[in-house]
Amino acid sequence: LTSVPGVGATTARTLLAELPELGSLDRREIASLAGLAPWTRQSGKWKGKSFIGGGRGKVRAVLFMAALVASRYNPDLKAFRDRLVAAGKPKIVAIVATMRKLLTILNAIIRDGRPWQTA
Repeated sequence: LTSVPGVGATTARTLLAELPELGSLDRREIASLAGLAPWTRQSGKWKGKSFIGGGRGKVRAVLFMAALVASRYNPDLKAFRDRLVAAGKPKIVAIVATMRKLLTILNAIIRDGRPWQTA
C-alpha cells in the first residue's frame, strides 16, 4: 500500500487494521463500508445536497489526510482533483472524490497483489 504516492505507513497500518475486508469487496461495497458512498437527499421535485456518512470513521479520517497528500504528490490523483475543481466542484467535494478513488486504488492493489504503477 505504501507504494502509492501519498500513502504512508500510518495510513497503510490503519487501513489494514480497521478495514480487513480490503481486497475482497468490489469498489462500491468498499466505499460504502468506509462511509464514502454518496447519499442523495431528494423527494419529488425537491433536491437537497448529497453527503457522505456512516461507515468507519477512523478509516475516513486517515483517507482524508492521505487524499490531501496524494492530491499534491501523486500525479494521477492530482490531475483527477484539479479536473473536478476546474469543472466547478467545491474543493472539499473534490477531496472526498479523491478519497474514494484512492480507496478504490488501494483495494485493487491488495486484490491483485501488485504494487502501484503509474498509468
